[in-house]
Amino acid sequence: MSSSEARGTIRPALATVDEVAALDVRVGTIVSARPLRGSRRPAYALAIDFGSLGTRSSNAEITDLYESEDLVGLQVVAVVNVPPKRVAGLEAQVLILAVDAGKGENVLLIPERPVPDGSRVG
Repeated sequence: MSSSEARGTIRPALATVDEVAALDVRVGTIVSARPLRGSRRPAYALAIDFGSLGTRSSNAEITDLYESEDLVGLQVVAVVNVPPKRVAGLEAQVLILAVDAGKGENVLLIPERPVPDGSRVG
């Protein structure tokens, strides 16, 4: 048993460089945000502009820290090459990245300064 297992923490599986390189992570601007009705946990339905990639939809469980009207115009970081997933009637086309801040609060990953929509994170 490793020391991390003895302390009750499990180390995440290691990703290969090829697996990380396969992720297409981009910056986009939220163009609309509304409560996602029918979701098991409070969430927003978002439309995000990724420039030349177009506008994509996603859901985000961030209602505890963000108001929908404050999200419009905010740039976020998302994985854009994931398979679509239906969530409460919404086809989520991208996976928005956030940090679990504890107590069920998710903090969005955002660029430190504005960048063109569709910019690749590398």
